Amino acid sequence: MLEPTAVLLAHADGSPVSTKFTPGSLGANDPFDRHIAYLGPDDIAAGVVQASGQFSVDDYPYSEMIVVHAGCVTLQNQDCTLQLDPGDSAVIARGTSLQIEAQPDSLWAFCADTQLVEERNPGLTALLPLTLLSPSAAPDAQILLSPAPQCRSHNVFVEEATNLRIGVWDSTPYTRRARPHMLHELMHLLEGSVTLQVTDGAHLTVNTGDTVFVPRGAPCAWKSSVYVRKFYVVK
Repeated sequence: MLEPTAVLLAHADGSPVSTKFTPGSLGANDPFDRHIAYLGPDDIAAGVVQASGQFSVDDYPYSEMIVVHAGCVTLQNQDCTLQLDPGDSAVIARGTSLQIEAQPDSLWAFCADTQLVEERNPGLTALLPLTLLSPSAAPDAQILLSPAPQCRSHNVFVEEATNLRIGVWDSTPYTRRARPHMLHELMHLLEGSVTLQVTDGAHLTVNTGDTVFVPRGAPCAWKSSVYVRKFYVVK
């Protein structure tokens, strides 16, 4: 079995990445034909969708975060309408009755929890880059190669049944050595740049507007020389 590694899902402008994607869907009720970068046995999937047109789902099967990289995507349920332009992000909760309209050649990155659970808290949640944040824990001192950073975060969306957390995080610059990533994590950089060390010792630089996925257990070092702010999905 191949060792898990961080994968770049999309550049800020939607331009091609070198990641190898597998075409397919996440299940019988999935409304999209996807390009899947990660689909493990642990109910987490990540990749991109390139789509045009209108889609309708009475009972959305997953809890999923999307971030648009090209085009425009409109999400609508009975309570609200969200228009997502490049850089915008939202969470679709499982069980939502949803209409989707994608302008021609729209592209978005996604991270979906596909676990089968009975809990349903349907709805749409917009992720706002300037969400008010609270202090959060810095990396363990044992792995830091720099002074401890100041970190802040806020969970905007929480699904207790699956331990899914989606929100906003920021940090002052820091460097830490490689260690197996403790959680599955999608990161979309809102500001700054970070270099990750991946499985083969190579380095992956993630810039403002890029989206990357790091599977649980993937060797991952972190080096940032500037302030970083990101949307995240963790489980």
